[in-house]
Amino acid sequence: MKFSRYLVIPVSCCVVGFSLCAQTRKMTAAEAKNHIGERATVCGQVASARYADRSKGQPTFLNLDEPYPREIFTILIWGQDRPKFGAPESKYRDANVCVTGKITSYRGTPETIATEPAQISSQK
Repeated sequence: MKFSRYLVIPVSCCVVGFSLCAQTRKMTAAEAKNHIGERATVCGQVASARYADRSKGQPTFLNLDEPYPREIFTILIWGQDRPKFGAPESKYRDANVCVTGKITSYRGTPETIATEPAQISSQK
């Protein structure tokens, strides 16, 4: 019995530590450029939204805080994932949203690729 009681404490500490590490940092769209390669939650207002149905991969672009071509952060939804989101360019237009995922960079603009609707949440 003594052994199992002493085992519970280290296991509990590991679980709590893992939970804290699994949480993602929340930041503004402007801050994202300093966190390329990190997993984070980026928040901002959708300033422009476009479904490029004739482009390769049929991407949907949701640009936060500044519209294209001055975008400072982009949420990218590829055409293969688009059915899960409905019409994101309409659904999220002008909305305050947060996206969670890995921040990458495309031509100097930070972006997160959303493959699941749960990655994007609307903010009030």
